[in-house]
Amino acid sequence: MQVLRGTDAALAAMHDRAPDAADPVRRAQVEAVIEAVRARGDDALREFSERFDGVRLDRFAVSAEALDAAAAALEPALRSAIDTSIARVRAFHERQPREAALVPGPDGWLGQMVRPLARVGCYVPAGQAPLFSSLIMSAVPAQVAGVADIVACAPPRRDGSVAPEILYVASVLGLRAVYRLGGAHAIAALAYGTEQVGRVDTIVGPGSPWVVIAKQLVFGQVGIESLPGPTETLVVADASADPRHVAADLLAQAEHDGAQPVLVVTHDDVWRAVESELERQLSDLSTASTARDSLEQRGMVAIVESVAQALEVANAYAPEHLCLLVEDPWSWVGAVEHAGGVFVGAHSMEALGDYVAGPSHVMPTGGTARYASALNVRHFQRLVPVVGLTPAALAAIGPAGALMARAEGLEAHARAIESRLAPRDEG
Repeated sequence: MQVLRGTDAALAAMHDRAPDAADPVRRAQVEAVIEAVRARGDDALREFSERFDGVRLDRFAVSAEALDAAAAALEPALRSAIDTSIARVRAFHERQPREAALVPGPDGWLGQMVRPLARVGCYVPAGQAPLFSSLIMSAVPAQVAGVADIVACAPPRRDGSVAPEILYVASVLGLRAVYRLGGAHAIAALAYGTEQVGRVDTIVGPGSPWVVIAKQLVFGQVGIESLPGPTETLVVADASADPRHVAADLLAQAEHDGAQPVLVVTHDDVWRAVESELERQLSDLSTASTARDSLEQRGMVAIVESVAQALEVANAYAPEHLCLLVEDPWSWVGAVEHAGGVFVGAHSMEALGDYVAGPSHVMPTGGTARYASALNVRHFQRLVPVVGLTPAALAAIGPAGALMARAEGLEAHARAIESRLAPRDEG
């Protein structure tokens, strides 16, 4: 891991980072895939499924029989864990505000309506392993928001099936459809529609670099929640932190391919203890090769003088996940300005947040936590302002509006206002 000594060096490194630019060759490949799907629909989907997934498909939607059979393919303990996750994620998002308001006043009525999106597509990665938890974290907030039509896309396996874990989640949630589609062609199908795949209003969920580029390219045709990049965790640790916990949290992030684990400590001794513990835990970790690569190629350690300085560094980095392993961690939560999610204390590890804590684990990466939020109910709703003014209100504010319209050179705007202000000629 790269070692940065002092707040100035750490801040410089944190401010310098920027989201990776899309590889131009890869971008051109994705553009070609999207255009092919737009032009040839299902025929293009079949071609890309055979080329990229090694399976020839006639029908893309998973059958009702396969959805019904998914539960029997899972161990009861895993089904129970999934059910617990769904219940907790639903309970968390049901507490998020989503009320409409239409308030009467002397000027008439002013307020807003809240309307759910009509149709949402959830992308479920299934490269190294089926990340079925991502479907929970994407679909449940959409359901709470009131979205009636939710579909999912997941890459098929070599036999044309979709992992039973994904199908079980879809079955429990009662999703409208699960399509056996992955990669950029799945995103194109959701965005533009084909004979078998209906177009959606927004696409959510993480995915490969090809998926992320595809989401970027179809934005505007449909909505997207973010452009999720490689996952990242920043751990703040002082002398009170257990090195075993710090190392475990860093490795939980590092075992993702392309991840960036970052540690900010208040003393050299803390880093030395964590470094030793990292080696011990790597020795018998099944994902040690990927984790070691993440630590060595993208990992950073910043050594500062206080927790206050550590939080300054963390805010500059704006991590997807911020873990506070410090004495009296709750006293520092108020100092957090930029983070996708905050995990407070030794019992609130980020790894648990990936599955059953409650918030969606789809969180902003690449420093975008400076302006973006974790996936939530509002991502699936539209706020529609409502204006209903009285004649008295129009008389009071209309002249100001007409004056501003003429100042901008928009005469028809001014006349539209004044047509209601001028006394009517009854002759």
